[in-house]
Amino acid sequence: MKTTLITVLFVVSIVTFSCKKEKTAGEGELPPVVNPSPYLNKIYEFKPAPGQFTNEGGNNDLAKTEILIGTAGDGLVSLGGYGGYIIFGFDHAVTNGPGVDLGIYGNPLVGVGMEFSEPGIVSVMQDKNKNGLPDDEWYELAGSDYNAATTIKNYKITYYKPASPTDDIRWTDNQGKEGFVLRNQFHKEDYYPSWATTNEISFTGTLVKNTLTVGSIITNKPLGIGYADNGSSEYLSLQDQFGRGYNTFDIDWAVDGNGKKVVLTAIDFVKVYTGQNSNGNPFSPDNNNPRSRFVGEISTEFAGAVDLKLLKK
Repeated sequence: MKTTLITVLFVVSIVTFSCKKEKTAGEGELPPVVNPSPYLNKIYEFKPAPGQFTNEGGNNDLAKTEILIGTAGDGLVSLGGYGGYIIFGFDHAVTNGPGVDLGIYGNPLVGVGMEFSEPGIVSVMQDKNKNGLPDDEWYELAGSDYNAATTIKNYKITYYKPASPTDDIRWTDNQGKEGFVLRNQFHKEDYYPSWATTNEISFTGTLVKNTLTVGSIITNKPLGIGYADNGSSEYLSLQDQFGRGYNTFDIDWAVDGNGKKVVLTAIDFVKVYTGQNSNGNPFSPDNNNPRSRFVGEISTEFAGAVDLKLLKK
């Protein structure tokens, strides 16, 4: 969503490395990768929720993600409103080692006269059945707001296909609330995703609090740690150090659906989804107020990921 406000210049660091695993593959396992890449190498699913960028660039959603493979910070995709997600993997299992394990790139606006984050929640999966597909159990990497009173677990939202592509997108949730993803003047495309083959689509996950404030400019405050596309103090520190910030994640933060800590030695798949449900509008609930349509929905943006243990070698 933030690309309607400012054009972000990505600075990419190219890292050359060599890494060799000595352990041989066991029965039913793939052989080890001799020179694994630190960057993600495959997108398994990309299903953005309704939003202003959801159908930009044509209807082939996975084709839009190709630029994210083998690099970080060169491309950018929007995940749309709450629940919209991307699932990716590396050419190797990411080992759970000391300290943080994953780096995820977004484009929170920081240090440019405004502050605008769009926090995304991150989950991980181990390929327990060894079939190379993300069809086992997801474990959320519990961020700093995971146990906050304002956080809703098992949140479910349903979006409804409008009668006309120019209409706002209606939604209802399992908290008894309803609303609209509001269209704006900047993006005329259909906001309902082209990948959807039904007249309604649902997403389930963890919902974190809205952080919108209004002053001389609109701001969407960052959360603490453990969220993608989040302009936290950690992000700012990495940006100052490397010229390009990212958010870091520790596999040790993994919890199951009941919030119980899970011990994972390595993970094979990662999912990032938009964690807030907001139109990016602190002005007025009046859908006919042009100011309430100016910014567009809060939508986590994703610009790639790295295995930090390899990136540092």
